[in-house]
This record gives sequence, C-alpha cells and structure tokens, in this order.
Amino acid sequence: MEEQRKSIHEHSSHTSPAEHGNALANAASSYLRSAMHQPVQWQEWGEAAFALAREQNKPILLDIGAVWCHWCHVMDRESYEDAEIAEIINSHFVAVKVDRDERLDVDTRYQSAVSAMSGQGGWPLTVILTPEGKPFFGGTYFPKEERYGRPGFGRVLLTMAHAYHERKDEVLESADSVMAAIEYNESFSGRSADLHGGIVEKLVQSALQQFDKNYGGFGTQPKFPHPAILDLLLDHATRTGDESTRHVVRMTLDRMASGGMYDHLAGGFHRYSVDERWVVPHFEKMLYDNSELLKNYVHSFQSFVEPEHARVAREIILWMDTVLSDRERGGFYASQDADDSLDDDGDYFTWTQAEAAAVLTPQELEVAGTYFDIGEMGDMHHNPQKNTLHIDLSMTEVARRAAVSVEQAEALLDSARRKMYAARLKRPTPYVDKTVYVNWNGLAISAYLEAARILNLEGARGFALRSLDRILRECWHADGSLHRVVAYADGQQPAKPVPGMLDDYATLGLACVDAWEATADLRYYRHAESIADALIARFHDAIGGGFFDTAQNASADTALGVLAARRKPLQDSPTPAGNSLAAALLLRLGTLSGRADWTEKAEDTLEAFAGVAEQFGLFAGAYGLALQRFLLPPVQVCVIGDDDEAYRLAVVATARYAVNKTVLSFPRAVVEQRALPSALVETLPHLPELSSGRSFAAVCSGTSCQPPVYEPEALVELLNRMLE
Repeated sequence: MEEQRKSIHEHSSHTSPAEHGNALANAASSYLRSAMHQPVQWQEWGEAAFALAREQNKPILLDIGAVWCHWCHVMDRESYEDAEIAEIINSHFVAVKVDRDERLDVDTRYQSAVSAMSGQGGWPLTVILTPEGKPFFGGTYFPKEERYGRPGFGRVLLTMAHAYHERKDEVLESADSVMAAIEYNESFSGRSADLHGGIVEKLVQSALQQFDKNYGGFGTQPKFPHPAILDLLLDHATRTGDESTRHVVRMTLDRMASGGMYDHLAGGFHRYSVDERWVVPHFEKMLYDNSELLKNYVHSFQSFVEPEHARVAREIILWMDTVLSDRERGGFYASQDADDSLDDDGDYFTWTQAEAAAVLTPQELEVAGTYFDIGEMGDMHHNPQKNTLHIDLSMTEVARRAAVSVEQAEALLDSARRKMYAARLKRPTPYVDKTVYVNWNGLAISAYLEAARILNLEGARGFALRSLDRILRECWHADGSLHRVVAYADGQQPAKPVPGMLDDYATLGLACVDAWEATADLRYYRHAESIADALIARFHDAIGGGFFDTAQNASADTALGVLAARRKPLQDSPTPAGNSLAAALLLRLGTLSGRADWTEKAEDTLEAFAGVAEQFGLFAGAYGLALQRFLLPPVQVCVIGDDDEAYRLAVVATARYAVNKTVLSFPRAVVEQRALPSALVETLPHLPELSSGRSFAAVCSGTSCQPPVYEPEALVELLNRMLE
C-alpha cells in the first residue's frame, strides 16, 4: 500500500484539504450544500471539473447520492469528513458530487455503468472516471475500514489511482468497454408493429405469478409497492370481472396500509419494506411514492367502494399537506429523511413499549399496544426494543382481548394515536427537503386532482391548481423550455437552471390535461398542447421512434462524461417511465384535439418498445397502462349542467376506474360558447338537448356520442356496456 502511495504521489500534485469549505458552498442543492464543509475539495458536475481533471491528469471520483439517502450520509461521515481519506482524494482525484434528484440524467447513466461493471447499483453511487468522464471502476457504499465484506475506501482509492497512472492502457480499455455497454443498454431496440392486448395480458400475468399469496405485494424481500402495475391490475380486474386479480390488488393495498411501511400516526408511506411482511421499512418518505400510491387507493375506492382505502387516501393527503407542501406559494416538497441523525434508524417513527407507556393511559396502551403490536421486544436490529407500528389483528379481536366493546376500543385507539402523534412531534424531526421538482410535482398535482374528484376534496383541488399555476408561471417558457427545479430547499439559485427532462415535460403536460378536466378552464388545455409540441420537438426520435430522456438540442454541457449516450426510458424505476408518460399524454390530447399526428407518435412510441416491454414485467406497468389507453376506445363522459342533477350524474360517472374513461363536467355556458378542445367542439355544441334546460350526460367516443341520458341509472347501464 505504501509503495502505491509513493508511486501515485509522483503523478499527482498534492492539494491540501480545504480549510474553509469547498466549491459546494455555491451549490443550490441541499444535498450538495450539506457537504460544503467537508475537507474533500468537491466540485459540482460541470465542464470546469472535467477541465481540472484533464489539466491535472487526475481521475475523477464521482459520488452520487441524495439528501434522503441514509447510507450516503453514513459514507459522508465515515469517509468524506475524515481528514486522511480527504487527503487521499484531494491528492489523487478531482472529486465531483451529484444530487441524483436534481441530475437524474447523470445518475441514470452512471447507474447503468456500475451495473454493467458490478451487477448492482444504488446510492451512494461511487464511480471512478477518466478525466473525460468514462467510468472504469464503480460500486455503492464503501466503508472507511474493511468490513461488511467490502474493501476499505482508502485502499480502493489508492488502488484505482495507481491503476490509472501505472496501467492506463488497461484502464482506458476497460472504460471504453463500459461505455460500449452503456450505449448498448440504453439504446435497445424492441420495435414491433403488432400492438395487441396480448402484451398487456403478459404484463398482468407476470405480476400475478409474482404475487405473494401470504403477505400481498410482489416477490420477496425487499418489497416495493409498484403503483403502476397495481393500476394496470385494477383496470384488468374491473374490465374482466376477474376475482383473482381483484384479490391481488385489494390484498396488496390492505397489507401495505396495515404494515410498518405505512405511517399510522401521520399518514403517508415510507419508501419500501426491507421484509416480505411489510413490517420494517426504509423510513424515508418520498413525494413520488405517496403521489402514485394515492392514485392506487383512490382508484381502489372508486372501483370497490372500500372505506378503508378512502381513509388511507385522505391520510396520505393530510400528511402531504402538513409536511410536503408549500401552503403559501403552492408546490410539493421532495422528501422527508428517514432519520434525524446517523445514530438512529427510524427512531422518530418507532416506539419502545416504555415510550408508548409514558404518554398513554394503561387502557390506551392495552388497546394501542395490541393493535400496533408494541411489545417489549420490537422489530429493529439497532435497538431491539424499538417497534414499528403495524397491524396484525382486527379491531374486533383487539376489543375482545381488552375486554371492551369495539366502539370503546376504537375510541381508545383514536385517543392513543393522537397522544402518540403529539409526543412524536416533540422528537427531533427528520429533515424535509423543500426542493420543488417539476416531474414529481406533476405526479402529485394529477394525484390530488384525481383524489379531489373522487373523494370530493375541494381543498386538495385548490392546492393542486395553485401548485400547477406556480410551475407554469415560474418554470415554463414560451420558447418551449422548461426548468426542472421550481425552487431549492435553502432558497439558493443555481448558476444556471437545470433543463427539464422528458418526464418533466410529460408529467407537467398530463397535469395540465387533468387540470382542464377538473376545471373546464381552456387555459390549462392550451398549456398542455404547447407542452406536447415542445416535448416532440425536443425529445422525439424521428428515426427510431420513442423519446430520449434529454433534449436533443441542449447545450454542449450534456456531452460531459456518459451524457452523450442517448437513453429512452421504458422502465418504471420507480417513477413512471418517460416514454410511457409521453405516449399517454399524446393519446389523451390526440383524442381531444383530433390531431392524428399526436396519436401516430404515441402509437409509434408504443411500437418502439412492444417487442421488449413484457421482459420488464413489474417495471413496465406505466407502459401497459399507455398501451391499454391506445388499444381501447376512449370513453368520454361529458356531464353538462350546473345543478344538483349534474353533480349526481358526475358522481355516478366516476364510479369504477378504467384507464380509457374520462369524466368531464361542463357548465352549460362553456359548451354554448364553444370553449372546448377541437374534437368536442364538433359534437357537444350541436346536441339538441342543450335547449332542454335540463342537465344531462353525453357519452362520447372520438367524434361520435351516444344519445344523451338524464338519469344516473341509465348512465350506469350505458357505461357498463361501453367499458366491457
């Protein structure tokens, strides 16, 4: 090791550890700024860092992580805050730190590189690059000292620096082979002109085969929720009447909501479960998970009228309103950390029996302790007395064991929950990243609007629209450009805005369509059209079909490192894939506008991946939903009127989730003034029923409508026929 040290030193200009911080003091990202006082001389991702590496002939140490990532902070404390490790890095590397939430384009490509080299990825992502940004070594978490079967980080760094200077030919050859693997993996071709329901059926069957019959969900540990595939299964179950698929959806939603992955005191879901029983989660709580799961529970209530699913949906919204919302300006924050410090593991969210006893009466503890399974021995490895709150018994059984009535048990549990929540609020609270990202906000806005319609939540509707208005005002520009970040957590401004990616455009466009459906305000529809045109102009591959994740006409900065590799996202990982979202947006707008070019590009996108989609299984749920939308005739329920009868018709129309069904409510004046998208202008204003003075529902498909109906019962019968 000492020999390597001396050899490397001859090739490296020594740089002292930073005494007064590093370049990250100028960063906008809260994750990057959290490292600005480390002795490592971190640089932000950009041409300046690469130029410095070329000038000093040093390899680049690339660290990619996120503010919510527990092991990222562990590695920060163990290694990047250590003077000895910092000296090695500063002497032999140019160090670059990246926030994966801010720079998803960088993360996805280097994740692919590390997967090609080691077979796995994750965060923190640790990659050694040539000065040109080509990766030749990578992994995830490295401890400072050798343990967990992993080499010590100092040894890894010295070995890689030695390899770069002493075996450069091998390093460059390895880097080139990794680059070739990335380009191959990211530009696969799976084109098939045969779009058919069999593809959807294979995705459905793949999910059903992986269903855990004991605990719900799919596969074994760790368990992720897979919201898109749940919606696909839900659509399949309601369309076919298949009871087994219905059981899979309901059991999975029930078990997730009763497990420790759900926050039983504040609402909202943690990121995933480390065990197959949904008991012990990774405790960070993400905006995108809760947005997509909110849709699942709303759609389940919509179809099965399960009150518990409506309760979970309302509690998700309550948590998002309380913790993840800029109530004044609009906009949803990104995440809440798992821990307050590195010395705990979900301690904010978990309870010892003594902690519960300290805030509850004996009778409350008896009920809550039984209901939430709070025992002397708990569930957490770092502190066996700590319990995750999860539900194994019914309230009837809890009441029997406590020798009280069910009503008394429910009252005691409600009192206990309120007391435990109040006590929890006095604990040191995990950090909330108040960064507002366009793509995740687009998902959240759509989820809120969906929930508002089904559950009659005017507050959720209003906040969603305020958030959308803010994004359109602050991030969307008339030239078709879109900034990826609305606001940073610390109020900092970046040197230059991060340009929007494919999923930013697609989710914002979909949110605009949803806002138009919720309000009949044509302004939102016009924004959706403009966003769709910009999406096509910037991201569409006119030769190979589909959409790239980054703009083709972006700045030269995008050529840094592996960013030159073109990528067409198909996998939901974990947010819905950009190509699936883009196809869904164009299909919805194509139906409303009558523009064949939008529908054709959506079809072309689906064809581009039809040959490989089924290989992605659980991770192609969003593709399956988009394909269903294409294959099935669109069903538009247009309720026209302003009175109670119109409201009753709209409520009936929303019953039962179907991916190809849209419910539109128009005041009579909107129709009479033709303030409608093109396809609806050709039909609705010409209906003779407009002159009747009564509210009615017209069920349309394309440019043709069924005879209008006035009675809710007749509307139900008509929809049942059309959605078979």
